[in-house]
Amino acid sequence: DGYYTVVIVPLPTSLYSLDALQYFHWLKRLQALERERDSLCMGLRDLEEVRLWYQWRLAHIPQRQARISMKDCEPEEGWTCMLRSHMLRLNGSLGRLLADGCAWSSLTHHQRDGTDWKLRWNNAILTQ
Repeated sequence: DGYYTVVIVPLPTSLYSLDALQYFHWLKRLQALERERDSLCMGLRDLEEVRLWYQWRLAHIPQRQARISMKDCEPEEGWTCMLRSHMLRLNGSLGRLLADGCAWSSLTHHQRDGTDWKLRWNNAILTQ
């Protein structure tokens, strides 16, 4: 995480040529997509952790209900703190994903509307 490949390609023409400029913008779009993919993967990983935690909690509800109905133990208060902690962590991850200026600020409005959909789709397929 956090490591990206740097590609240096010598161009046979001037640095200010149209080909060089197009190639530079293409590389910037690829870099933005790579960062977006990384952010999405981190968000998915966090969502999966929270899903597993909820699944585990749901599986143990009957046991907790039985203990509480028998009044063998005091009601658990620690789980609400843990739930709050998980939710805050997930919200933070999703907030970072949505606020990630690197992924979206370098794209023009036209590019954000999906004109590079094929590139995004290929990127998604490759990351699976």
